[in-house]
Amino acid sequence: MSDLLERLRGRGWRMTAQRRVVAEVLDGEHVHLTADEVLARATARLPEISRATVYNTLGELVALGEVIEVATDGRAKRYDPNAHRPHQHLVCSGCGAIRDVRPGGDPLADLPASERFGFTVSEVEVTYRGLCPDCARA
Repeated sequence: MSDLLERLRGRGWRMTAQRRVVAEVLDGEHVHLTADEVLARATARLPEISRATVYNTLGELVALGEVIEVATDGRAKRYDPNAHRPHQHLVCSGCGAIRDVRPGGDPLADLPASERFGFTVSEVEVTYRGLCPDCARA
């Protein structure tokens, strides 16, 4: 069983056939699909699934904190199932491909107190940008 499915079962989330298919489509280490990509893959597995069901399920997964919504450079939002593993994103400036990365160090500790302006910082989002190997060759 996938990590996402296990987490959802552990929460007691009602696992309909449609919800299960969406969760299965999102399973994986470097998965960052758009809602339309999730819909296409879910429809291939369960032809009767509707667009509204896929979009509503994605919204529920985000609200539960089981999936992260990733928005980069005005492109379509993508959905990342690695919500419980601290990581940052590496984004290709050419094609928009996204990879999860886990740089060393503690980004919270890297922000000096003088730059916190009295804030209690609870999380950090860092996005690395560059060209993937395919775009760099082109």
